[in-house]
Amino acid sequence: MIGRRPKFDDVIRRQLDAFERDHADVIDEAEAKLAAYNAGERDEAEELYGDYIDALETGTEILADVRDAYAQSLDERFADRYLRDFDRAVAKRLPPFRLELENR
Repeated sequence: MIGRRPKFDDVIRRQLDAFERDHADVIDEAEAKLAAYNAGERDEAEELYGDYIDALETGTEILADVRDAYAQSLDERFADRYLRDFDRAVAKRLPPFRLELENR
């Protein structure tokens, strides 16, 4: 593999598969909190949106832990590419979790 950059598509796909399988409750909770916010009354909007963001942060923390742990196992020449690829994959596959993930 000298001179070639590894592709991380397969490992990232498996990581996101595992997240969706093992943390379906986190995804469901975020979706439920968003639905509650969208259906809520105006005077509850701020609190309901805060609940939604809290649910997203839970998922984001899990995703960031997975991402960062794997990145630490890589040669530093490849870690940056993996981090970018992971964040892009989350943006495409789990878009609600994207914004918080970019901040970590």
